[in-house]
Amino acid sequence: MSDTRNGTSDTSTGSGKVVVNRAMSLDGFIAGPGHAMDWGGGRAPADFVASEDVAQVAAATGAMLVGRRTYDVGARMRAEEPGRADYPFSGPVFVLTHRPLEPPDPEVTILTGDIGQAVATALDAAGGKDLEILGADVAGQCLQRGLVDEILVYVLPVLLGDGIRFSSPGLARTDLEPLSSTRSGDATVLRFRVRR
Repeated sequence: MSDTRNGTSDTSTGSGKVVVNRAMSLDGFIAGPGHAMDWGGGRAPADFVASEDVAQVAAATGAMLVGRRTYDVGARMRAEEPGRADYPFSGPVFVLTHRPLEPPDPEVTILTGDIGQAVATALDAAGGKDLEILGADVAGQCLQRGLVDEILVYVLPVLLGDGIRFSSPGLARTDLEPLSSTRSGDATVLRFRVRR
């Protein structure tokens, strides 16, 4: 479990972890230009991964902390394809933003302010399961503060050529310990522990 009250992380208790979850093109982009999530053929990232692996990660997730841009892209995709559920997660969702959602979403809790407090709040709501971090900016802030325990990456078989890079410019060097590398559907799933 991450102890974010003092900006440090303690994974020795065996409770939920703070996990950055990302789909990434082979050339290192998590979205195309303008935050486009067109992975080809109308496929969402979860469409590339075996459904049982997606379900396993979702089952281990107790809450999500999402950046505003990522939330807005997801909302747009849901509006374009109503009823499409590409991730079988049900639990509290927190969006880190200074702007109210338009329209408001009763299933989302807005958090503002310090990233450490936001992570602590969302991790507490995860109820002992993992807290999943979504969004380049939020993930970068969490990595900078040492709040991340693991990084889970779905490497998709596509070259985007341009777009939003996996890590933000200015992110300090972060050493990782490889935990696993597996094939799942058309994707390669990589899991790393963040070294302290």
